[in-house]
Amino acid sequence: MAVAILGDMLNLFSILIGLVALVLGIVPFLPFFAWGYWFVIPIAVVGAAVGALSSRDTGRNLNLILILIFGLRLMLGGGFI
Repeated sequence: MAVAILGDMLNLFSILIGLVALVLGIVPFLPFFAWGYWFVIPIAVVGAAVGALSSRDTGRNLNLILILIFGLRLMLGGGFI
């Protein structure tokens, strides 16, 4: 019972980390601020790691989608802009 509750709490924590990364990722989406993704992507990676430890997939999938979108935007800007 305690393991199931811990897994659900890790999933919730992963979702919260993903929402923080999403909010922080709004500003670098503007032109000339894409360098901010160098700070936001590691937050989403931590969220994905926490989500991988949980019993559900929601938090992990959210963070993986954010990593994909933010990484794509970073590559389109050349990694710097």
